Amino acid sequence: MTSDHKYIIFHKPYGVLSQFTQESPKHSTLKDYIQVPDVYPVGRLDWDSEGLLLLTSDGLLQHRLSNPRFGHKRTYWVQVEHIPDAEAINKLCTGVEIQDYRTRPAEVRLLFEEPTVSDACGWLRDRHPPIRFRKNIPTAWLEMTLTEGKNRQVRRMTAAVGFPTLRLIRVSIAHLQLNGLQLGEWRELTPADIKILKKSVLAKKYTLS
Repeated sequence: MTSDHKYIIFHKPYGVLSQFTQESPKHSTLKDYIQVPDVYPVGRLDWDSEGLLLLTSDGLLQHRLSNPRFGHKRTYWVQVEHIPDAEAINKLCTGVEIQDYRTRPAEVRLLFEEPTVSDACGWLRDRHPPIRFRKNIPTAWLEMTLTEGKNRQVRRMTAAVGFPTLRLIRVSIAHLQLNGLQLGEWRELTPADIKILKKSVLAKKYTLS
């Protein structure tokens, strides 16, 4: 028996809310890009962040991927002010205090070159509007892989170690990647993608935090 559920990925632009209802005229919503009924975003991607957003009508899959106790990986490219040193990277890897919470260990590495179009399978472009630019302050890119998704967590983590986030792009969720999907475009997952995703998600064991 085949599933009637829908599974799509969307390349969310900057300034788009991860919801279908508009709360103010300031931001666009998913409704401006996706005319697929009964799908809902898995977790959130803040309005000022970009990149991969998964939407589905599969409630169980949505719950498993959204619940941090199942620990599914999400990878981000993060442009920050200044160039993080080894101490800052180590703190991000081992966990930092943000508000009243200590983050889980993460995989973090400094990218010695700006991510290129080839790295991003053809979809990395300049942001519109561009990031704020300060002539005498260098910037750097980090690759950060987390297994949890607290509210604005990546931004709060980099700020906690003294390197504010300027641009945030989610490049993968579990094994899913944008793979050439252009900004503002969406596509259905292939049957192979769905099979791998379900196997990974449903096999994950509940972990205590």
